[in-house]
Amino acid sequence: MKKYDLIRLGGSIIRVLDMQDDKILMIDCIKHSMPVWVELESLESYSAYTDEELFKTTGFTSVAIDTLDADQRKVMYERYTMITPILPFIADDKMRSKLICSIAEDHHISKQTIRNYLCLYLSYLDVTVLAPKKRKDDRELTQDEKHMRWALNKFFYTTKKQSLMTAYTMMLKEKYCDAVGVLAEEYPSFYQFRYFYRKTRKMQNFYISRDGLKNYQRNNRPLTGEGVQEFAPAVGVGMLDATVCDIYLINEEGNLVGRPILTACIDAYSGLCCGYSLSWEGGVYSLRGLMLNIIADKVAWCKRYGISIQKEDWDCDMLTGIFVTDMGSEYKSENFEQIAELGVTVVNLPSYRPELKGLVEKFFDLIQDMYKKHLKGKGVIEPDYQERGAHDYRKDACLAMTDFEKIILHCIIYYNSKRIVENFPYTEDMINEQVKPYASCIWEWGKSLIGANLIAVGGRELVLTLLPRTTGRFGRTGLKVNKLRYHCEGYTEQYLSGGDVTVAYNPDDVTSVWILENGVYTEFELIESRFQRKDLIEVQEIQDGQKTIAKSEMRNNLQAQIDLAQHIEAIAGSVNSNTDVHMKNIRNTRKREQIKNHRDYMKEGKNYD
Repeated sequence: MKKYDLIRLGGSIIRVLDMQDDKILMIDCIKHSMPVWVELESLESYSAYTDEELFKTTGFTSVAIDTLDADQRKVMYERYTMITPILPFIADDKMRSKLICSIAEDHHISKQTIRNYLCLYLSYLDVTVLAPKKRKDDRELTQDEKHMRWALNKFFYTTKKQSLMTAYTMMLKEKYCDAVGVLAEEYPSFYQFRYFYRKTRKMQNFYISRDGLKNYQRNNRPLTGEGVQEFAPAVGVGMLDATVCDIYLINEEGNLVGRPILTACIDAYSGLCCGYSLSWEGGVYSLRGLMLNIIADKVAWCKRYGISIQKEDWDCDMLTGIFVTDMGSEYKSENFEQIAELGVTVVNLPSYRPELKGLVEKFFDLIQDMYKKHLKGKGVIEPDYQERGAHDYRKDACLAMTDFEKIILHCIIYYNSKRIVENFPYTEDMINEQVKPYASCIWEWGKSLIGANLIAVGGRELVLTLLPRTTGRFGRTGLKVNKLRYHCEGYTEQYLSGGDVTVAYNPDDVTSVWILENGVYTEFELIESRFQRKDLIEVQEIQDGQKTIAKSEMRNNLQAQIDLAQHIEAIAGSVNSNTDVHMKNIRNTRKREQIKNHRDYMKEGKNYD
């Protein structure tokens, strides 16, 4: 027998801790009682035992320290540190007791807890036995807990947003009442129900189930990314959107028109407003205006409104290589997606996700905040405009579209060249080059970097690309498009051979159309001059009017055909059929008849004087 050996004596498993002459210091590894000295003679009938057998008997599993998590290792070493001062004095009862009292007082725990840690370690001589056990969360739910879970899923985690008390009441009604609705004698209390809810609640499930996934993504999801810089690492990602301005405008005659539509493109990297469109029409129409404004010379554009700026204040005359839009019908339309032919990539974001293009949304907020505080009482809408009894802000309208556009231009110029961009992630290079914290300055610096994605496009090419398209058909009468005929020199073979072709047309003027072949636009001119300079709607109204008139006379035409047939048949029926027709001297017979039926029209004409 040696120190630290395991022996079995009857139903006890004993570990030898120390040996002195004929005495042995031992600890019961089953009862985990404190070590005691016994006579060696009392252990004569012992049998050897192993650590593996001890682990199997007690159900303890020795694990590697590396497999424990950080919390388990922390607690394990804290407990071992408490008992290490006692281990050298394990054989001295008085000193051991004194140390246990001192350690318990220092750590504010009970003496019995210290004894438990000491006995556990001495029984197994393995520090991992002091590690706390992981709590098992996969225990079987009780029947009451299953009912609580059912009630929460059925009545609480829904878009109806019922309260916890309502869900609790419905649970009692469905699960704890008999057939006539009488509550059972035993049932969970509301406090138990609330405790179970708080213990099992997951905030992500709470937000999504009650407010919907779209609302969660927009308002509650964790914002752990770097923002727009993640997908816009350089200049060239334009965010598009439109909004109805919070102001009523009038026309030149002083009549109320309504609220204009502002469409804008914001560079996601620098925050610069690349272009805008202010109009009464939305949809694809406003997008055409926006695209033309993006590539326009901004100095000349502002000069049209009597505003003088420097080129560096708004130096944008190229399209961004990527357009980020929402799921609006105008952005998803085939018409707008034709811009991809110029090399532009259109990215449609999921619906109801405005936070994914937050820069353009913030742009609208900032621009409207700029002018609204100076235009109060001039048609600007206040937050209470939809409330009952609120002031009718339409009566305050006094600005025309031209005046308001000048105001918008001044706001955009300030936004681009004077507004400090406080949260832009400056790099060391930007700091070294002293880049000013304005969107226009960041834009200018960003254009010089590798990765700037800007596309130079001519105005005519851009307009033709954004025109709506249809299918035209060649025929002997020319190129037929929208039920109109067009002609261009050099297409004789196509007129004779026929065939279809893709055609771009201008709905505002049908004078010309352009066929698209291999990326090249060829202009065809209108053949029917009566439709010159008319828009497509006017032409269709004329064509429809003509059809309506013709259709209204269809009955009369049929009646006339019937009458004609009756007259012809009556005349033909009154003539006797003559089967004996003389066929000789036809020429002489014809000459006699000419002389017989000849009329002097000059002489007859004088009789009408």
